[in-house]
Amino acid sequence: MKTILNKIVADQIIHCKWLNTLSFMENAGARKISACEDKVKTGIIQLKHAAEEHRHAYYLKKQIAKLDCSGFDYYEPSSLIGGQSSQQYLHRLDVKTSRYIKEHFNLYGQELKYAAYLFVTYAIEVRADELYPIYQDVLTEHASKVVVKSIILEEEGHLEEMINQLNDFDPSWEKHAKEILLIESELFDNWLISIAKELGFNEYSAIPAS
Repeated sequence: MKTILNKIVADQIIHCKWLNTLSFMENAGARKISACEDKVKTGIIQLKHAAEEHRHAYYLKKQIAKLDCSGFDYYEPSSLIGGQSSQQYLHRLDVKTSRYIKEHFNLYGQELKYAAYLFVTYAIEVRADELYPIYQDVLTEHASKVVVKSIILEEEGHLEEMINQLNDFDPSWEKHAKEILLIESELFDNWLISIAKELGFNEYSAIPAS
């Protein structure tokens, strides 16, 4: 991961694509959270998560202005990195998680949406807690003007909140969360492979994980 990020941060245009892609994914996450909201029974934590994910998307967009590049006003496919793996990552995780929950909890409708929100968001927060600190380390090493420290702090808080919500949802949630994390890990690896190929790495398997 760090090898890939070093190559990304070293190139202004690629770095802009990376920031735009992270912004796209944060925005997609916020929209997913909002789509899972119940018309009546929507708690303050869920509202907070949606608002903060939207803020992350905005913040990452603003960071692009610190770099010498243009053409990143929107989420055009050509302005993103990772191709369909980036564009469909969260949707695929949501679909696969929903199938798992439906099978193991026998939930439908709004209850299924809420459970999917819990497990998908948990998996994303676990990943964010790994990805953003590595990215910040690389930014610091390159003396980049881009900073993501505020996102790191908020994502740490999100993870703690998701664990609390999952404890309330089901006492055996950790057993199921392990399966969801396996699903996410496969999707994340496919995403990294797509990015690595785009960056010209011939053998992704030769790239160290960190």
